[in-house]
Amino acid sequence: MNIFVGNLSKDVTDRDLEQAFGEYGHVKSVKIIRDMFSGESKGFGFVEMSDTASAQKAMNELNTRDIKGKKIAVNEARPKTDDRRGGGGQRGGGNRRSGGGGFGNRRY
Repeated sequence: MNIFVGNLSKDVTDRDLEQAFGEYGHVKSVKIIRDMFSGESKGFGFVEMSDTASAQKAMNELNTRDIKGKKIAVNEARPKTDDRRGGGGQRGGGNRRSGGGGFGNRRY
């Protein structure tokens, strides 16, 4: 089961999460998401655990636990979608050519 872990302190390491979740069962993988240029933590990550029962117990027990000065948020990770529009839905957003700011087809 894949678990989302949010509100991480910048000081939390993969090893810290592996130890915390390892108290509840076998941890298959840990990945803290980092900025590709600076390498700094983005404040969230994912933990994959072997069995669902252990993962459920870890989520219940670790949600709001203080790790390195911040109360972490823990819940089941949602599957990644292919929708990469960046938000905005029907209004705004996207690459629509509406609104001001450009020169468009103006005649001078």
